[in-house]
Amino acid sequence: MDKVYSFIVDKPGERLDKYVCQQHPELSRTHVQKLIAEGYITVNGQRGKAGLRLSKGDRLKLIIPPTPPSRLVPEAMPLNIIYEDDDLLAVDKPAGLAVHPAPGHPSHTLVNAILSHFPHLADISDSLRPGVVHRLDKDTSGVMLVAKNSAAQADLAQQFKSHSVTKAYLVLVKGKLTPENGVIEADIGRDPRNRKRMAVVAEGREARTGYRVVKYIGDYTLVEVMPETGRTHQIRVHLSAIGFPVVGDKVYGVKSPYLSRQFMHACRLGFKLPSSGEYVEFKSELPPDLEQALEDIG
Repeated sequence: MDKVYSFIVDKPGERLDKYVCQQHPELSRTHVQKLIAEGYITVNGQRGKAGLRLSKGDRLKLIIPPTPPSRLVPEAMPLNIIYEDDDLLAVDKPAGLAVHPAPGHPSHTLVNAILSHFPHLADISDSLRPGVVHRLDKDTSGVMLVAKNSAAQADLAQQFKSHSVTKAYLVLVKGKLTPENGVIEADIGRDPRNRKRMAVVAEGREARTGYRVVKYIGDYTLVEVMPETGRTHQIRVHLSAIGFPVVGDKVYGVKSPYLSRQFMHACRLGFKLPSSGEYVEFKSELPPDLEQALEDIG
């Protein structure tokens, strides 16, 4: 079903595409321009152009058509399963593997791999994200959960939403982080200067990240980070904001001769089993590339 939005322009001079992006930051500029070109965005009842300069009082109508279903293709790929029952899988995701298809990587994702092992998952929930209840960045390794049925997916999603899931990451940052234990509290939202990035912004959503220092290694610190909320890129944004950027992070952190990806590993995940309510915790050891980086730095 189409989603329909209407609004009245409150300040003149803004480009149509930019104004719509400001009202709906979840839409990319490219997506908005495509909607304009296809007639889904009108100004005072007339089709507009992306560069049209708006006047105060202009009436805009935005229609967002549903995304056409896309058939997922199972792909035979190795899958490191830590735990499995009738409701879920806990897998050890390698770095470099996207969780689900998206523009830029339509295939060869964790979901494609899981479907080759469990074809029935294609029939549950979201057509592009069957079983997915949380995500890890493509270049972050470690423990991930995948639901095997709709009831388990709803149960686990609610646990993540209520912040009752225990999440811990091992992260290497540049600099000597002090104090050795702390909490970072800073709202996170879309970076107003670069919409592809997140940033600490006054009008952002509440975000809270706990941490404890594991050890100091020269001018670096290995930290166990426990995000209490789940904002996009939260750990990377928060650590950068306090002056201790993640090593190897090309967007918010610092480049490193020791790493080809960011030093972030989801080492521990705790939650309640949907079937029994029993609290369980699964762990993942540092992968060889991160272990090697620590040796090289040390």
